[in-house]
Amino acid sequence: MGQYIISYLGGNQPSTPEEGKQHFAKYKEWLSSLGDSVVSPANPFKNTTVVSSDGTVTTGSQTTMSGYTIITAESMDKALEVARACPFLDIGGSLEVSELVQMSV
Repeated sequence: MGQYIISYLGGNQPSTPEEGKQHFAKYKEWLSSLGDSVVSPANPFKNTTVVSSDGTVTTGSQTTMSGYTIITAESMDKALEVARACPFLDIGGSLEVSELVQMSV
C-alpha cells in the first residue's frame, strides 16, 4: 500500500453561503466514503508566504494549489479512481495526484 497526495488546484469559490454548504457537504461525504484510507483529510492553505532562494519574502502563493489530502491506495490507478470522485472537480478545480516517497533520515 502506498501513500498518495491529492493536491487541489484552482477551483471557483461558491457564489453563495448556501452553495458553499452544499459543496462542503458533498466533500465531507466523499471523505467519509474513503474510510480508513484517508491519512490526512482536508488540509486547506491559508496566509501563504513565499521565501525565494535569495531570501526575499513575498506574501501570496506562486501556484494555484489551495490544499491537499493524503490517502493510502494499492496503486496509482486506485488513487486516481479516488481523485476522479472528488467534488472539488465540480467547482472547476483540478487535482494533481502524486505518490509519496518514504525517505529515511
